Amino acid sequence: MAQKTFRRYELKFIVNKEAFQRITAELPKYMNLDKHCSDMGTYMIHNIYFDTPDDEIIQKSLAKPYYKEKLRLRSYTNPIRMEDKVFLELKKKIGGIVNKRRATMTYQEAINFIRKREYPKNCSYLDEQVLKEIEVFLNRYSVEAKAYLSYKRIAYYGKEDREFRVTFDENILTRREKVNFTSGDYGMELLNNKYLMEVKIIGAIPLWLAKLLSELKVYRGGFSKYGEEYKRYLKQKDNILQVV
Repeated sequence: MAQKTFRRYELKFIVNKEAFQRITAELPKYMNLDKHCSDMGTYMIHNIYFDTPDDEIIQKSLAKPYYKEKLRLRSYTNPIRMEDKVFLELKKKIGGIVNKRRATMTYQEAINFIRKREYPKNCSYLDEQVLKEIEVFLNRYSVEAKAYLSYKRIAYYGKEDREFRVTFDENILTRREKVNFTSGDYGMELLNNKYLMEVKIIGAIPLWLAKLLSELKVYRGGFSKYGEEYKRYLKQKDNILQVV
């Protein structure tokens, strides 16, 4: 059964290619490659982020409140048909702890639920509970599709603790036109020649990883893909206004 709920800390680091190579050379001693990674070692993730017409949700998030939340559609196959499966996810961060709830349905069913609160046919009990929580969010915010983001990911999980994960995202593409899955995978790159490394863990970072990151002078920093996309969007918008 697919996991519906996730609860953990997510620590983020921006690493260059040299640091990426050093870290990934060390990880196999303590971690296994995720089964979803292909022969090339990566898999794709495609997202659509939803927000209010005036971007209230991301603005609140960037203010770094104790509690924040966001809604997105996620797919690992880049749907080309409305009948393809997707995940509708509500992601919350409370005092640094990330809680993510997801429901599985078709792309069309997800759009119908967001627009009309129409529950999918043959909805499982667990999915229904998640959708009820998402419905509360949708009753609070009137949302629309605002940004498309995709990226390649390589992922590892701990040999002794499967809940301990380390992921690297590269080639992060974003766009604000044709914000849907069926238009294909394209956009402007968010992190040129760098990787977003995320350490996803319930407790503390293992000593061996902390020492490695210290040795490489890789330090933790806040980074939200949607947040960075929005900041770039605002900058481009300001530049256009200045030209006009």
